Amino acid sequence: MARLTAAGERPSLRPAPARLPSSSAIAKPFTHYTEADFAAALSVNVAGFFHITQRAVTEMEKQGSGHIVQVTTSLVDHPISGVPSVLASLTKGGLNAATKSLAIEYAKRGIRVNAVAPGVIKTPMHPAETHAALSALHPVGHMGEIKDIVDAILYLEGAGFVTGEILHVDGGQSAGH
Repeated sequence: MARLTAAGERPSLRPAPARLPSSSAIAKPFTHYTEADFAAALSVNVAGFFHITQRAVTEMEKQGSGHIVQVTTSLVDHPISGVPSVLASLTKGGLNAATKSLAIEYAKRGIRVNAVAPGVIKTPMHPAETHAALSALHPVGHMGEIKDIVDAILYLEGAGFVTGEILHVDGGQSAGH
């Protein structure tokens, strides 16, 4: 999710603190997801993106410029055996497609649209006892830090010639194993 904030007089889309319902962040086998899990993932990942981005683009059009950065996941393009991710892939994959579509639709209006696709990032969502196993999912052998995602977003914010990009910040996960 994201929120619209003022950066001087130019509005821009900035990441908001994560407020995911626990059901949208839990990986489990496809047949174990409930209708509530599905609805929560759609609500947070798709409907939330749709509504806030629509409002943000309206304001950016008035300014004649802007930049949207959304957060997806590397699992969309590079699933990992043993890590069930169908709801993340379904919903975040839609955001990947929307990133490219919106980038083309609004490029001539001065609005850029990009995404950051993280691997596993060290946050309170992952208890310390899971860190060794989660670190092993990445070729670099460790989990990412929140700063890695912030740095990627700041890079995209400053890279005025970049639009429609899905920047993988995943310790090599997207390159293969």
